[in-house]
Amino acid sequence: MVLKTDLETYTHDMETGLQHRVAIVAASSKGIGRATALALAAEGTKLALCARNADPLKQVAEEARKLHGVEVYTDTLDVAEDDRVRQFVEAVHRRFGHIDICVTNAGGPPAKPFAETTMAEWDRAYRLNLRSIVSFAHAVLPHMQQRGWGRFITITSVAVKQPVLELVLSNAVRTGVLGLVRSLATQYGPHNITINNVGPGYTATDRVKDLAQANAQATGRLAAEYEADIAKDVPLRRLAKPEEVADAIVWLASERAAYITGQTILVDGGVYRGL
Repeated sequence: MVLKTDLETYTHDMETGLQHRVAIVAASSKGIGRATALALAAEGTKLALCARNADPLKQVAEEARKLHGVEVYTDTLDVAEDDRVRQFVEAVHRRFGHIDICVTNAGGPPAKPFAETTMAEWDRAYRLNLRSIVSFAHAVLPHMQQRGWGRFITITSVAVKQPVLELVLSNAVRTGVLGLVRSLATQYGPHNITINNVGPGYTATDRVKDLAQANAQATGRLAAEYEADIAKDVPLRRLAKPEEVADAIVWLASERAAYITGQTILVDGGVYRGL
């Protein structure tokens, strides 16, 4: 009888526990953000989605509603604008009454050699890829703190562990997110809030196409050749699917990862060679 009870408990615990949770997913109109929104919806999570472009964002929302029957709230905004982030978070809280999960995300800065970067691009990279996360944290964490439960997940890049030659802006700015994640994990752990980072490697998104194009312009090679070379450098010999990155994010948001905090989980097919 004891054995049966233990097995029943274990089977129940295999569930993600995400049904009826409320999740913010930023930059969710395409790529990894879109895949994350749909993966959470498949778990029964209510969604609050934002992106700069309204039409593709509405398409994601309709897909989530149609496929999974979840409630979805959307807003168009640039996450680099602090006031808009705060307004969005407060609107989400009014709509749903609570916020359980926040997945921060933003497009990466342009790929170019350091000598070709401008100070305006450095300022934009900082606002988009570091300060926007601070904005979400300021707005979201007090709500999670009140409920005594939360998942705050940032999306950066494998570049935070192993710099990518063409991504000097991203290499420098996104690394600051790791310090923020570690700091917040320590401060908010006592409130049952986990703070983690996901670092995707080369993933089949528009970002890789941009890198391929930048390399083609710099070297005169075909973009397709660059993409093939990328796959050769990955031990699994292929690029990631956005859905595979989303699966890691869903796991971190779930009850199954309740004791994981302050970490960077790489979804890179083995690209990172460090220990």
